[in-house]
Amino acid sequence: MWRNAWSEFIPFLDYDTETRKVICSTNATESLNARYRRAVRARGHSPTEQAALKCLYLVTRSLDPTGTGQKRWTIRWKPALNAFAITFADRMPGSETT
Repeated sequence: MWRNAWSEFIPFLDYDTETRKVICSTNATESLNARYRRAVRARGHSPTEQAALKCLYLVTRSLDPTGTGQKRWTIRWKPALNAFAITFADRMPGSETT
């Protein structure tokens, strides 16, 4: 199986370690999506789009009710952001090097 996907995997190795860590660490994203699915499934249907968005907003807020989770979630992002700024300088606003 890996031989079939080798041509897609090789470009991934061109990125530095910090960038690969960010690309591979999807636990937080998967956890958030699971919470969204659970809330939508429990609710059934929403009468309006605004009601659905409110439900998702409340789910998002319930993940971190104290507001202290951002520090924990972004603790390892500084090296990754620096690597992104170097690798993707033409795509990231504010990362222009002179």
